[in-house]
Amino acid sequence: FYRKLFLCIMAMRELKWHEKKLLKKVNFGYWKHDDQLREWQTVQRYNITREEYWRYNRLVRNTNKLVHELMKLEQNDEYRVKSTQELLEKMYNMALVHEKKNLESVNKLSVAAFCRRRLPVVMVRLNMADNLKEAISLIRAGHVRVGTECVSDPAFLVSRSIEDFVTWTDNSKIKRHVMKFNE
Repeated sequence: FYRKLFLCIMAMRELKWHEKKLLKKVNFGYWKHDDQLREWQTVQRYNITREEYWRYNRLVRNTNKLVHELMKLEQNDEYRVKSTQELLEKMYNMALVHEKKNLESVNKLSVAAFCRRRLPVVMVRLNMADNLKEAISLIRAGHVRVGTECVSDPAFLVSRSIEDFVTWTDNSKIKRHVMKFNE
């Protein structure tokens, strides 16, 4: 057995320069424990760039730091009560948390919560588009408005209060087609 294994190893060709360079970047020992798996899954699911993922991750990290600092204060401290209420109100209005109960819900905040509030995801949830790719192309083409403003940035975060005002622009061909279909 060992002789066959030795012959197989000896029969393998020497790696070329670019193959050696590629292998330097891969850690085969810890590939299962790679932290980029969650990043890759989120980037694929919500059709965002890695830079946007890092930006949302930084927001989550800063929010968690703030929550931990607030939790270090005493329960009945006036500053803690006021700051906690403001933070919970802000997160609830942005629809990042479901209830304004306590800081634990804010502490469980994730990048996916921010991604779920992006305009293309909200459009898919409201059945204005079939998938994220289509929603992004419609937004970039200028077919969507939020309130009175035409939005052309797919990274626009939709808060709870303006979610009902996501519609087609007035001169959009899609709006005309929908109106014609509804008649």
